[in-house]
Amino acid sequence: MRDVLPVLGRWYAAGVPFGLATVVEVSRSAPRDPGAAMAVGPDEEVVGSVSGGCVEGAVFELAQEVAAGGEARLETFGYSDEDAFAVGLTCGGEITVLVRAVTPGRDPGFGAVADSVAAGEPVTVATVTDGPAPRGAALAVWPDRTLGTLGASGLDVAVTDDARGELALGATGLRHYGPEGQRREDAVSVFLQSFAPPPRMLVFGAIDYAAAVARIGDFLGYRVTVCDARPVFATPRRFPEGVEVVAQWPHRYLRRTDTDERTVICVLTHDPKFDVPLLTEALRRPAAYIGAMGSRRTHAERAERLAEAGLTESELSRLRSPVGLDLGARTPEEVAVSVAAEIVALRWGGSGAPLTATEGAVHPRRSS
Repeated sequence: MRDVLPVLGRWYAAGVPFGLATVVEVSRSAPRDPGAAMAVGPDEEVVGSVSGGCVEGAVFELAQEVAAGGEARLETFGYSDEDAFAVGLTCGGEITVLVRAVTPGRDPGFGAVADSVAAGEPVTVATVTDGPAPRGAALAVWPDRTLGTLGASGLDVAVTDDARGELALGATGLRHYGPEGQRREDAVSVFLQSFAPPPRMLVFGAIDYAAAVARIGDFLGYRVTVCDARPVFATPRRFPEGVEVVAQWPHRYLRRTDTDERTVICVLTHDPKFDVPLLTEALRRPAAYIGAMGSRRTHAERAERLAEAGLTESELSRLRSPVGLDLGARTPEEVAVSVAAEIVALRWGGSGAPLTATEGAVHPRRSS
């Protein structure tokens, strides 16, 4: 959804109705996560995807229908022998898609949501998918305000409270309520889609490997900062456009920088005078991933110094070192792929093993 919002914002500002299809639930080996979106606008222009191609034709037709004035629709697509290559998921998974029309009259908050996402302002969109509340009704929730309604004041209050909690976690998923927002009922299904600012990737050490890691971090959707104490190396021209470059002592920069449970920290300096104070700071703060480059000997010596600096075994266990998965990588670009693969595997609970050597769903069920 984040990728297609700039186009949708232009359609919305022009007052052009469009059909918006959003994946609200997945099971088994589904190809896209909840929140994946596809829209059909003027002149049958299509942006986005809900399945990577499997059911796009059927969703296209539904989006056209609702954009022309039809009611919002909730459809589930799964594998079936007779329809697998027509409107089914050949991967064997199942996705549930909400298709609704978006216009300024039907969704007065959509333009403000698009503006907030573009500005990096956190916002959650709550949309009714099923139940006695109006299907497709939307409520936009910011930390300090709301816009729109789900059709009942009690439901709005309960969903607003939950949406702000999900926004703090950057989480997306279905919630269930009673008609007036009762917590222990499940008559109304509401899809909460959080648009938190992009997660941070902090890369320390302005070397060739850092440029490759920064490039792949930007590709994966991180807001990337490269930091090095040496101004001669910490220059923007050595790094991809859009990557922030900072010339400061790494531990001092990290000390004044906020991190959270989504932050990725890559330490590529492999120099004790930088590594030890930096990792002492990093391993005692929130982060999804903390990796450090170096040989096994370097890692052993580094771990000994960190223990002498007072880090506990629990804190040291958070360190991924030597950094990356065992891909046999040699070049900076190959090492960056190795690091990115480890970050992705840790994020989703992947084993890092070849899929030919594993069993079960290729895309296991994700938790919120």
